[in-house]
Amino acid sequence: MKTFLFDLDGTLLDSIELILTSFHHTSRTHLDRAFPDDYWLAGVGTPLREQLSAIASNEAELDEMLQTYIAFNLAQHDALAKPFPGVTNAVIALHARGVPMALVTSKLRRGATRGLSLLGLESELSVMVCADDVTHGKPHPEPVLKALEALNVEPSEAIFIGDSVHDIEAGRAAGVATGAVGWGPFPRETLDVASPDRWFHSPEEWLDL
Repeated sequence: MKTFLFDLDGTLLDSIELILTSFHHTSRTHLDRAFPDDYWLAGVGTPLREQLSAIASNEAELDEMLQTYIAFNLAQHDALAKPFPGVTNAVIALHARGVPMALVTSKLRRGATRGLSLLGLESELSVMVCADDVTHGKPHPEPVLKALEALNVEPSEAIFIGDSVHDIEAGRAAGVATGAVGWGPFPRETLDVASPDRWFHSPEEWLDL
């Protein structure tokens, strides 16, 4: 593989606790109601607006929920999120070898930038495709295709590495190889349904490609 595309949450950044806590805070604030973790986990990897629209009664409430979620998420970000072991060193090593890379995330750019700062990978992953850069989020192929265009590479040269079925489906629809990480929030049997091309059990395995 000549080009690496990475998801952020659950792949590079251990942020699932942050995401779930932010959703719970938002639903309690606006609906005085709690949803189970599994409800929110099912949407991890898809755009925030899409996830919250399922519980909002109208556009005005949805906009308020988005603001509540984003404000809470950013305030708690550095306390609840952390890099997965080995991720930062592996990405830095790929960058040192001159490997083209991009971040492909369903996170809004403001949050994605915060995540890269926590990872210490702002320089290595300067090419980012975020939720506010596309019309259709994952599992639609648009974010992956937009990253390939920004890097000026062909799908056959790239692999998209993520932690959710949505990542794998987006990569396959875009014509790139797909890789699933074994340290995300979903068990292997959940991701096996999407048939990723490769499984990674540690970030160091990326260097073998």
